[in-house]
Amino acid sequence: MTLNIYNTEGEVLTGLADHFVTLATEAINKNGKFSVALSGGSSPKKLYELLASTTYADQVNWEKVFFFFGDERNVPQDHKDSNYLMAKKALFEPLMINPGNIFAVDTSFEPAEAAAKYWEIISAFFDDGEVSFDLVLLGLGDNSHTASLFPYTPVLHDRIPGVKEVWLEDQQVWRITLNAPLINDAVQIAFLVYGAGKAEAVKHILEDDEDIELYPAQLIDSISGEVEWFLDEAAAEALENKE
Repeated sequence: MTLNIYNTEGEVLTGLADHFVTLATEAINKNGKFSVALSGGSSPKKLYELLASTTYADQVNWEKVFFFFGDERNVPQDHKDSNYLMAKKALFEPLMINPGNIFAVDTSFEPAEAAAKYWEIISAFFDDGEVSFDLVLLGLGDNSHTASLFPYTPVLHDRIPGVKEVWLEDQQVWRITLNAPLINDAVQIAFLVYGAGKAEAVKHILEDDEDIELYPAQLIDSISGEVEWFLDEAAAEALENKE
């Protein structure tokens, strides 16, 4: 695990954008393609807008980048809460990404079937071999969840890589998520976390005793790759060890 701590939100976003470009270039040069699972939420939206800006748009061969989603809300793809819709507006449309390079969760199905079909799509992309994304982008919720791995949900106990439906009792909503074993098979995992409101959750994940039910993001630990955290000083404020 590597901590990358920056002074400001803008520096965090630039640091991760540079990291994204480096990983994409390396993967494309080595394998002819770059597979990335995107995160939802307001923080990654700013990252996607930066990647689509004139500063970064020409630094990546986007024709060889293939986009997946780490999780999705069980809403239509044109719904304001859809992670796909956010990425479409912030990243796909500005860069004119080929629709064939975008693999969204089909939320027209019931949650369990949507999860099963998404796993089929992912498996097919990797030719039914070992599924290992080049990069999984993750955020961190105030309640220490990441992707849709929420506290006290059955998906936290998965041992085999896959995609699962998750019912959130307090919100009365379904979500679809990559499970921890699938995320951990990625070559690179990057957490994007900034703001003082995240400081307590960051400390729970990185320094508190393990309790995956209470702090689900503690499950994330790449098997053979690397986990990098991109934080600002505010989000890292509660950490005792910042090395």
